Amino acid sequence: MTVRKLFSGMFSAALFCALMAGSAVADQWDQATQVTFSGAVEVPGKVLPAGTYWFTLMNDDADRNIVEIWNADRTRELATILTLVDYRLQPSGKTVLKFEERPSGQAEALEAWFYPGDNYGHEFVYPRTRARELAKQTGRPVLSMRDDLASNITKPATSAKDASVVAMKQAQVGAMNPNGQEVAAATVVQSTPQR
Repeated sequence: MTVRKLFSGMFSAALFCALMAGSAVADQWDQATQVTFSGAVEVPGKVLPAGTYWFTLMNDDADRNIVEIWNADRTRELATILTLVDYRLQPSGKTVLKFEERPSGQAEALEAWFYPGDNYGHEFVYPRTRARELAKQTGRPVLSMRDDLASNITKPATSAKDASVVAMKQAQVGAMNPNGQEVAAATVVQSTPQR
């Protein structure tokens, strides 16, 4: 009887692990990550009030550089945002969000999102005018794209073929430095893994 209970317990544990692995794989594809902000947070094109949100990668996006931000129950897309890949030496076992330093009383600006276990993250690209302001405030370069593409950010996209997504993916991405000058995006992101 003891062997039977032991076998039954091992089978139950293996079945539970198999079921959990299946759900984790689905989340790894789109990197679905639930985050809760205790205060307002600025993302390119809008300020999110305190609350819970989901960050995902666009499912049918071949180069995986489009981040979608959803409401707490994932029923409404709030923003579609262009990012660039940014590598780091050591992956973390937890979600990492990098913020730009801001004066008190202003919403923090989200700089990058790193999915657990990955050695790369998604560095957010801001409209040029806002990137210039952020760079001046923080004393560091900020990724930028043309201002006229900012209206695409706040419109939910239906797919990677959506005209707003295509326009963002074709955008020339640079960076604004603290002196208000445009510089290469490579001054902000590590575009290839370091060895």
